[in-house]
Amino acid sequence: MHSTQKVAVVTGAAHGIGRAIALRLAGDGASLCLMDRDIDTLNRLAAEIGRSRARVVTCEVDFLKPAQIETAFAQTQAAFDRVDILVNNVGHSLREAMAPFEELPVEAWDLMLDVCLKPAMACVRQLLPSMKRNRLGKIVNIGSDSAFVGPRANAPYAAAKAGIIGFSRALAREVAPFGINVNVVAPGYIRTRAMEAHSPEQLARIVGDTPLGIIGEPDDVANAVAFFAGDQSRFVTGQTLIVNGGRWFN
Repeated sequence: MHSTQKVAVVTGAAHGIGRAIALRLAGDGASLCLMDRDIDTLNRLAAEIGRSRARVVTCEVDFLKPAQIETAFAQTQAAFDRVDILVNNVGHSLREAMAPFEELPVEAWDLMLDVCLKPAMACVRQLLPSMKRNRLGKIVNIGSDSAFVGPRANAPYAAAKAGIIGFSRALAREVAPFGINVNVVAPGYIRTRAMEAHSPEQLARIVGDTPLGIIGEPDDVANAVAFFAGDQSRFVTGQTLIVNGGRWFN
């Protein structure tokens, strides 16, 4: 990645995919601002990364509260003179609340948009002026292959993640003249805490539906993010890389 001296913000960094992304970017030499509402776990991760002498700051953020997002980026600005990389990872699916669309309350629609789409837009808005001034930036938004597959009983989540892709494509075109790259990584089934709710039968079905015959690991997503965050992707923007073992071909 060649990101020595670069500064990266990773949202939703305390667990799973976000944690793996933070560890990978730190390993590639970046300084980090890590954001999550689980500040205790986030601080333990920061201490772990800090043992490698990487510079890390943490911000406790409830991404449902715009004022907290603004405060977190003000803290980031105070800690670092710039941000080179933004990874918008925060979000979750309906999980145990999954149901046919006509049975879902409007509140479920709002929650998916508020958690999976709006925070990415809000974080980009916080950083875009400085990235444009610096004429440099890498924005990596975490989508989902659900935007392509169209999962049963999870329509609002698929809609929100499709929104991430549409937002990223429009933004990529808008900011390309300023040397800013915007791309999406769209994971499929990844072994995170959400997978623990699946029964053995469901896990077997997931593996059976995946051509590579395995469930992905958070590091698989982190590797894709590292490419988009690094210098190797200088001529790549507006793209979506699906990391799902072949469950859907783009």
